[in-house]
Order: sequence, then structure tokens, then C-alpha cells
Amino acid sequence: MAQVSKVAVSRLVKQAGDDGPAKKSRDEYRKAKELEEARKLGTEPAAVDEEGKDINPHIPQYISDAPWYLDPKGPTLKHQRQQEEKIKTYSGITEWYKRGVDTSKTATRYRKGACENCGAMTHKKKDCLERPRKIGAKFTGANFAPDEFVQPTLDPSFDGKRDRWNGYDNEDFQEVVEDFNKLDEAKKAVKKEKLAKPEPGKDEEDDGEESSEHEDDEDKYVDTMDMVGTKVDASERYTVRNLRIREDTAKYLRNLDPNSAHYDPKTRSMRKNPYEGTGKSVDELDYAGDNFVRISGDTVNHAKSTMFAWEASRKGLDVHMLAEPTKLEVLKQEYETKKDEFKSEMNKGILDKYGGEEYLKAPPRELLFSQTEDYVEYSRHGKVLKGEEKTVVRSRYEEDVFPNNHKSVFGSWWTGGVWGYKCCHSVVKNSYCTGNAGKEISSNSLTLPPASQPSTSKAAVEKETEEADEDADSSESEDSEPKFSITEKKKKKKKKQKKKKKKQKKRDSSSSSSSDSDSDDEEVKKQKKVKEALKKLEQEERNVEKIMKMDERKRPYNSMAASNKEPTEEEMEAYYLKKQRAEDPMAKFL
Repeated sequence: MAQVSKVAVSRLVKQAGDDGPAKKSRDEYRKAKELEEARKLGTEPAAVDEEGKDINPHIPQYISDAPWYLDPKGPTLKHQRQQEEKIKTYSGITEWYKRGVDTSKTATRYRKGACENCGAMTHKKKDCLERPRKIGAKFTGANFAPDEFVQPTLDPSFDGKRDRWNGYDNEDFQEVVEDFNKLDEAKKAVKKEKLAKPEPGKDEEDDGEESSEHEDDEDKYVDTMDMVGTKVDASERYTVRNLRIREDTAKYLRNLDPNSAHYDPKTRSMRKNPYEGTGKSVDELDYAGDNFVRISGDTVNHAKSTMFAWEASRKGLDVHMLAEPTKLEVLKQEYETKKDEFKSEMNKGILDKYGGEEYLKAPPRELLFSQTEDYVEYSRHGKVLKGEEKTVVRSRYEEDVFPNNHKSVFGSWWTGGVWGYKCCHSVVKNSYCTGNAGKEISSNSLTLPPASQPSTSKAAVEKETEEADEDADSSESEDSEPKFSITEKKKKKKKKQKKKKKKQKKRDSSSSSSSDSDSDDEEVKKQKKVKEALKKLEQEERNVEKIMKMDERKRPYNSMAASNKEPTEEEMEAYYLKKQRAEDPMAKFL
């Protein structure tokens, strides 16, 4: 650190000569720089200020150099510290205004400028708090009051002005302690009197032991002592003083926003609603600030009375809430009665002019909608015995109607893609109910194999007709012809057998040709049906795509349009042809 102090201009002028001072200052500057380098390297001891403290040699020069107007006598850092003349001193924590009067100094004669009433020097007659005397101390010259203490001029700091306990004297609390001790002694005296007079019918020794145990227990656990601000939990055997329940949320944790309601830790109060501005109503909250608790009881009536007093005084009435409360209450009652009379007269005038008084005499709305003159009596099972039960209108269609002896509606039973009645399993609408018999028939028919359809082919029809003709011929011949010999009969039988064989050969040839033609026709018909089913399936897919592209609000509601019949073989074959088979590697070549 270069210890080259800045010298005032006036001092440099006094020291000026020919060339001596300039040359001397250069030598001093060089020596100072060498000393500074040595101190930074640690070969020379550090500079010492006026208080004997070492100065760090690495401090920059613009910090270590003191201004010229301070006139430093050597190396110092005093100019970087707070100056004593600028340090503002405040009154201490124990300093406060004195209370009462100074009884050590009581005047014996009247002093000029003193109070004319009591003779004290510290106030005037208009500020005197003593009872006005008939003849003041100025004229009597006796019974002078002592002077009040001359109050000191205090200058508290920012925190001192806002300290709640500023000026509190601990000796003031001694009166409370003494009162509590007197109350405690009185309680002990009452207990001793009770112990001295035992109740009749009890053993004195047992009574004394129980009372002593009770007294020790009371002194130990404070279970039965009624102390202000003390809560005792007898089950846990400990005292709790002014503590909230641990499960309750602390007030300052209800809203962590610093701009929300202010919490005062000294009084543990939060006046405003902490949930204000969050959108929650007061009914949903378990705590809405201390102001809601404060506005309870007669507080609202007191506020109304105060407002009435303000309004009355504003309109020229001489009334005050605190000075004349009885007068204010009487005026308020008169005002309320006159206000009610005026309202009733105004309403009566309106009714006399326009009418409609009969509508105001209607029963309350609760009675209109909750009570009627209709009498209905029910049995223990809920059945109506007397009167008519109020009908509940559900829809414009008939409900719970079962025609043709049915016990359920059509559509309550479903099987094989067909709807029916649940009570009889009939699938024909508006049919007569057969009950359990119909159920048995339907269950049996479900288990039987399908009935064989009668063959409609030409060969089968011809065969049946020829057999019928032969049977008829044989029967006619037996009835009409006379009896022949055995040889003739044998010859006839042989002829018939030959005819049958010929006919059989014709039938076989014709049936084979017809079967081939029928099979070809059926195959063609089947292919046509499959093509029609494919066209129908493609048309349905196009309709579905068209409906899906439409707006949802414009789509038709056609849930009942689709048929619920079982698909045919051709339709299933068309479905399988159109079905995508991703697992089949040859599906893309189809």
C-alpha cells in the first residue's frame, strides 16, 4: 500500500522553495513504493494505524488514501469507517417517560406561572386534573400539589416506536401475582375448614387420607383448579396453557401468498379472510378470519345504533351514542315504529287504489305445494285401501299393459335372433299366452333335430304316383276279376315283375340325367346369390363410409333399420370372400 498521503495545496505552497521540495517529494515517493513492495512480499512489517491495528498492504490506494480535508497524520483507515459525529443515538430500551408526581419536591408558597388551582408548576389551570377548588392554591397559599416529573426527550428508533412492550414495567405485574397468592391462600383455608369438619357416617381416618391424597393430587397435576387460560386433560395428566389443537391447521399456513391476509404472531390473530379471492364461498370454509368471529352477538345492533346516531346528528338531532344511550334507544324505537306505520299506510293506499288484496291472503308457498285435502289410506304392504293414489305420468304411451293373458311384454325374451314373450316363449306378437306349456314346447323343439323337407324333385313325384297307381290297379283287379288258377297267377306275377324292372331302368336313366341338370342349375343359382350378396355387402360398406363422413348432427338415427335375421350361406360366403386375411401370405394375390 503506497503510504503517500495527499497534502493540501496551502501546505505545499508554504513548503515551496527553488527545486528542493520537488526533488524531496520524488525521493519520498520512490521510498514509499519500495516500502510498499517490501510489505506486500512480507519482508517488512505492515503499517499500523492510530489504534495500533495492522493495515493490510494489499488494500488499493484509492481506498487507503484519506481525503486532504481530513488532514491525516499517518497511515489510517478511519475515513472508511462510520464517523462518530454522524452516528445517531437513540433512547435505550430501559428509558421511558416517568409516571406520577415527584413527592420529594413540594412547594410551600405560590410560584409565578404555576397552576392557580393546585399550585403545581408543570401545568396550567385549564390542564389541571384535580378537583376544582373553591379558592385556588394561588390565593390560599396552602395545600400545594407536588409537581409532575419533567419528562425526558426520547428519540426511539424505528423498531422502538413500534415495540408493543415499550415502557412496560415488570413491577406492575406484582399486583397480579399478589392477588393470585391471596386467592390461593383463601382456597387452602377453605379446604382446611372442610377437613376439620368431616361428614357424618364416614370414618375420620379414611376421610383424612382421601382428602390428603386429593390435595396432593391437585397440587401435582392441577386437575380441579380453575385457572384462567388453563385447559387440563385428566386422562393424559398434564396441563395445557393457551395452545391450539395440534390437528388444527395454523392460521398462517392457510394461504402462503404474502399478499393475503396479515397474521399477527403477537396476538395470534388474522383479521381478514385468508381465502379471499380464491373463489371459495364462506359456507365452504371452516375458518374465514377473526372478523367473522368478532361480528357476533350484539355487535351488529351496536353498529346499527351508531349509524342511526350519526344520521340523526347529521340531520340536526342532538344525540350521542356513548353520552346518551337511553335517549338514542328511545329515538330509534320511535323511528322504527313510524317507519313501519308509514310502510303499512303506503301499502294500504296502493291496495285501495289498484286492488288485489285477496292475492296477499293466500297461504304460504310451503303449504300450497306440500299439503292437499285428498285422503289416501295405504295398507301395510303399500296397497291403496281408501282414496285415489296420485298417478305418476312417465310417458304418453301405455305402460304395464299385458294383453292376451300375458304376464310380460313382447321383447322381454330373445332367442336365435328372434324376440318374444318371456312368460310363454312365444315369438308371435299378439299371440295368446300358453304359460309353462308353451315354454316346454319351445324348449323341446329347440332340442329336436330339424325336420326333413319333402322332396320336390320330378323323379320322386313320378315314383310316388306310379306306386299309388299300381296299388290301385292291384286292389281293383283283386276285387273285380274272378279267381284264376295258380299257374295263371304265377304267369301274371312274372309279367308284372318284368314290367317293374323295365320301369326301374327308365327311372334310373331319367333320374341320373335330371340330377345332373338339377345340380348344374343349383350351382348357377348359388353363384348368382353369392354375387348379389357381394353387391349388397359393398353397398352397405359404401353407405357406412358416406355416413361416417357426414357431420354427427346430420347423421340419420337408423338403429332399427338393420335386420336382425340370421345371415344365409351365400351372405356368409360373400363375407368370407371380402374378409381381409392378413395372416395369409397369398392373400395379396387373390
